[in-house]
Amino acid sequence: MSVPAFIDITEEDQASELRAYIKGKGAEISEENSPEGLHMDLTQIIDACDVCLQDDDKDAESVMNSIVSLLLILETEKQEALVQRLCEKLVQFREGERPSLRMQLLSNLFHGMDENSPARYTVYCSLIKVASACNAIAFIPTDLDQVRRWIVDWDLDTEKKHTLLRLLYEALVDCKKSETAAKVMVELLGSYTEDNASQARLDAHRCIVNALKDPTTFLFDHLLALKPVRFLEGELIHDLLTIFVSGKLSAYVKFYQSNKDFVDSLGLLHEQNTVKMRLLTFLSMAVELQEISFDTMEQELQIGAEEVEAFVIEAVRTKMVHSKIDQTQRKVVVSYSTYRTFGRPQWQQLHENLTSWKQKLSSVKTSLQTLTTT
Repeated sequence: MSVPAFIDITEEDQASELRAYIKGKGAEISEENSPEGLHMDLTQIIDACDVCLQDDDKDAESVMNSIVSLLLILETEKQEALVQRLCEKLVQFREGERPSLRMQLLSNLFHGMDENSPARYTVYCSLIKVASACNAIAFIPTDLDQVRRWIVDWDLDTEKKHTLLRLLYEALVDCKKSETAAKVMVELLGSYTEDNASQARLDAHRCIVNALKDPTTFLFDHLLALKPVRFLEGELIHDLLTIFVSGKLSAYVKFYQSNKDFVDSLGLLHEQNTVKMRLLTFLSMAVELQEISFDTMEQELQIGAEEVEAFVIEAVRTKMVHSKIDQTQRKVVVSYSTYRTFGRPQWQQLHENLTSWKQKLSSVKTSLQTLTTT
């Protein structure tokens, strides 16, 4: 990727032009180039470049891109410290101080660097921070497969890997990208081992709360398998998660009555929890029964007879269950329901279903072949 330059002149003259421009904007910097060369010139220019980011000067973009261009031609060993320096400048801004320009500069820097350069880690983390601050996470690459490749390419240690994934998760949550955020958090928690799972207690706690809070998330059994989540066994947050994984509405109501202050302290709304648990309870019933009477619905879901139809309509809209209402016989007829948990019994049932379908298809094929030969 080519990065826009300030002007087509030598690096030394370009540095001199940058010094003069920045000084003219009020920065404390000498117009004379440093005798120590381009590296020191850039150090001083980056330290003074704040003046280019604080107003709508039409030349600021070209000036800053010129700094990026010069930075990219430095030797790798001299480049990393200055990359860190520039990133700190671009991340530290107040509302209204040209966040789109900062994102563009970081993007130019990121894509202009060698793909395997470890310094790209610093740039990417900074890009996430700026994108999160201005609700623009959709404009930077966040595909989890790509992030995994970068983690390998940049040879990140465990701490940096966790920092990157945590930053990305928080930015996605802030920008209301809950589905992608959940995948990133699972990736983060899944990277812990038995030896360091206890260090992820806060992440595991936050993951559970955000998953329960998200109105579009209904399946949670995969969280119980994560080592940091297993580390929370015996705590109230783990008990609450277990109810959402496999419990019924009555179990949640009982838990809430005994632990109201705890649930409220998590920022979870009892009314929303009740709505979600009502649907999850219905899913469990629908897996076990093809026909569910209104009386059973009213009792298990704690709703009135007049609410059954509206509830079923909302449940079908989630596409997690297919069912019809038989008003005459006062029952709900289920044709399909999503499993809340998918363990060995469900895999066994799937194997049996696929085997049965295979046998039936084989039988149909044999019958067709017989017909074509007669």
